[in-house]
Amino acid sequence: MWLIKGYEETDENLGKRPEERSIEELIENCMIIVDKHEGPTSHQISLWVKEIFNAKKVGHIGTLDPHVTGVLPVLLNDAVKTAPLFSKLEKEYVGIMHLHKDYDVEKLKSLIAEKFIGKIIQIPPKKSAVARKPREREVKSFDILEVNGRDILFNTKVEAGTYIRKLVWDIGVAVGIGAHMVELRRIRAGNFTEENAHSLVEIRDAFEFWKEGDEKYLKKILIPIEFTIDHVKKVFIKDSAIEAICNGAPLYPVGIVRIQEGIVEGEMVAIMSLKNELVAIGIAKMNSKKMFEGKKGIAVRVDRVIMKKGTYKKEK
Repeated sequence: MWLIKGYEETDENLGKRPEERSIEELIENCMIIVDKHEGPTSHQISLWVKEIFNAKKVGHIGTLDPHVTGVLPVLLNDAVKTAPLFSKLEKEYVGIMHLHKDYDVEKLKSLIAEKFIGKIIQIPPKKSAVARKPREREVKSFDILEVNGRDILFNTKVEAGTYIRKLVWDIGVAVGIGAHMVELRRIRAGNFTEENAHSLVEIRDAFEFWKEGDEKYLKKILIPIEFTIDHVKKVFIKDSAIEAICNGAPLYPVGIVRIQEGIVEGEMVAIMSLKNELVAIGIAKMNSKKMFEGKKGIAVRVDRVIMKKGTYKKEK
């Protein structure tokens, strides 16, 4: 639902709708969903993507261990600035847990439901990139799909930052027989699924086809950053407010056209043009109602500018 402050026209000679961008423009501000293969680190995958596109900057969302496969979102160039918008995406995995001794599966299901669904305390593993301090994470679900001897095929949905290998290990400790993870594949990160993912070979081939004059394959792979932020609340602004925002000025209520309901003070929001371009991301200093009713004060403090300066600067 939207709160409409007024109706404004947008100058069709300035800016460009995301779906109308050229390949060159997309490469400057997009996301690619990579289907990571086993072996390399997530950082190495990002570097290979950077090499394919000769990009200045790349960044991946949600690190996968070298032995883990699946959905790895990678941001290109200016889109790297949007990384904070994706830090809390829910993750979904399928994997194989190997029990060290025979154990009754129904008892295992009961123990998991009792002790490992909902809020849990995890200590990150020794090889993790974060401090090894107890921290709370939420396991949304952990379902046993198939059993083959001591191998348990499972599906789990978890809060960002949950270590599945450690979760499996802790389950083994809790049942008193030990367990370890044999295989793991991430099948979803937020709204991004395996259906959206492409192997590095596909990505490289699509790039080569584009160089030879056929862009249709690459068009399917390069996702305009605007199409990846459905989970982020938005504020749409007047053309006349954009250049000031691009120069780091805060957003005032007078520059707003419409506001998504439900914004709370302190929340990170997306500042959008009337052509659905991502102008900047920032911290809401008012809730939706105050932005709608207010005339003075700062509505959003700009944190990172995404749009290039001059995009909405009218020639004199």
